[in-house]
Amino acid sequence: MHLENLGDYNLQRLLGSGAFGDVYLAEHRFIKKPYALKVLPESICSDAAFLRRLEEDVHSIALLDHPNIVKIHNVTCAEGRYFLVMDPIVDSLGETMHLERYLSLKGRSLSEGDYISILQQVASALDYAHEKTLGGRPLFHGALKLTNLLVKADGEGVRIQLSDFAMTRLLGEGISFSRLCEQMATSFSPSEQAMRACHQFISAFGFLAPEQKTLETGGGDQKIDTYSFGALAYYLLARRVPEGCFELPSKLLPDAVGNWDNLVLRCLQTHPRERPVHLVHAMEECLKAPKMSGEDLLSLSQIEEKLDSTLQMAFEFKEEPAAAGVVQTEESHEETLKPVLRPGEIARPEYEPDPGAIFQRDLLVSHYVPKKVEIKEVEPILSEMIVIPDGIYQRGGNGGARDEMPRHPVTLSSFAMDVHPVTNEQFVRFLEAMGGEKDSNNNDIIRLRDSRIKRSGGKLVIESGYARHPVVGVTWYGATAYAKWIGKRLPTEAEWEAAATCGQEGSVYTTGKEIERSQANFFSSDTTSVMSYPANGSGLYDIAGNVYEWCEDWYAYNYYDASVVEPDNPTGPQQGVYRVLRGGCWKSLKEDLRCSHRHRNNPGAVNGTYGFRCAADTQ
Repeated sequence: MHLENLGDYNLQRLLGSGAFGDVYLAEHRFIKKPYALKVLPESICSDAAFLRRLEEDVHSIALLDHPNIVKIHNVTCAEGRYFLVMDPIVDSLGETMHLERYLSLKGRSLSEGDYISILQQVASALDYAHEKTLGGRPLFHGALKLTNLLVKADGEGVRIQLSDFAMTRLLGEGISFSRLCEQMATSFSPSEQAMRACHQFISAFGFLAPEQKTLETGGGDQKIDTYSFGALAYYLLARRVPEGCFELPSKLLPDAVGNWDNLVLRCLQTHPRERPVHLVHAMEECLKAPKMSGEDLLSLSQIEEKLDSTLQMAFEFKEEPAAAGVVQTEESHEETLKPVLRPGEIARPEYEPDPGAIFQRDLLVSHYVPKKVEIKEVEPILSEMIVIPDGIYQRGGNGGARDEMPRHPVTLSSFAMDVHPVTNEQFVRFLEAMGGEKDSNNNDIIRLRDSRIKRSGGKLVIESGYARHPVVGVTWYGATAYAKWIGKRLPTEAEWEAAATCGQEGSVYTTGKEIERSQANFFSSDTTSVMSYPANGSGLYDIAGNVYEWCEDWYAYNYYDASVVEPDNPTGPQQGVYRVLRGGCWKSLKEDLRCSHRHRNNPGAVNGTYGFRCAADTQ
């Protein structure tokens, strides 16, 4: 791709290319500040699923703030191309230096202390990221390799910075693996440049965990990074990836001080559950562990000799002479026989004369008395409700997505809706009444790590300043259970849209044909307190933006075709896979705040953008 400028950036030179796109050194046209632009491939940008993941998850990646992670400042689109705006990790000549190139220039001049410094920086960055979440799942890098470990030398030494964080998750595991294989196949060529590129792709393949090479999507976690970290440690010591039967570091570097064998073998376990999670701690623990000396190791021949000698056991029966004046009976003669091992014989086991005697023992067991739990009544904090009158309302839109068509009238009975979404201070009382985060059917109500409610000392507490913010991280099951607890229900999709449009013909947004950021919380960095923005014509607050709101209905993309025929109080399909969410959220684009926009997800899904409000019948 030949470009001179992209949006507000003037492209200066190509820094590198990889499976995730091309990286350019660029300068902002107005503020004259250098940046690195990662331009994503056109084939990927045309994928609607990728754009949806990018919109939902890139915010979490941009929030990463660690000295060993390349900072992302912006994600934007220009001329049909999506690109990430990052800090430029370049030298005084504008060239980028990744770890593979740095190692080839330094040769063997690096010491064991240099390797430890590099790995400590990488481990610190990965441990920091592993504490975050992305789309409800633990955040991890997923594609750690030499070329995305950027090197920057400063006055304090060599500083490592990780790039391409979570790009595997955004693109999809299968697509990322396929692009790596395609680029590795196309790089086979007799030219020196092509062979160097091929070597980089082969090295990158060697850094993948075993579960990544099986194309099983959706099953990865932080243990993928642990495997790649172990491969990186081995590469620093041996200058090759640990493929097949590889020599241990102790044989390659017998004078090394640290126990590198212990670190590499723990990280490169085939089963993910056997790999450590906290890399900084694992690195310190493994390298300081005592190394096994050569005298402690048995050769194969020594092991075989010990096995042979162990198997040469049998009984030899030797008769002892009887004492003077004692006549030996048959029974006493048998008692004088002592077992002596003979070659080729195996000693017979001894048995308990009365195996059942153990069950006749008197066991002193204290009587268990269950602790009495005091059941206390928890009073809910109720919300004011607005009555929406019965009538004929328009739903859907002819200018939106396929699942919004056709626009058609529906007839609704009178109903009431909460004036604002359920808040953290309201929901925490429900959790206290439930006594946990599961409902009676063992479904998750909420995942606390995705919410602003935490457990501290066995008690539920709300993060400071978030009591009046809408509750997030709630599943559809949790929203339904809360509504039943206070004697209400979730609104149907038709009721929600009628309340959002206020019954006004031609309303694209709840505020009319346009909506501004002063009218709703969207394209921002966090939730806001409820009722911070003006109410709509129905008197409802935060009906657009702040949080997506669960509705009662199952989702079907073609359901409106049936709703046209049955327009009276429609309640959605009889069954389905996903439940409906409406209204957009704090990080949504303006397009998602349209009254007719439909969102959906699994009823057990949790997200930092999912909340709800309740409805009730008025008759």
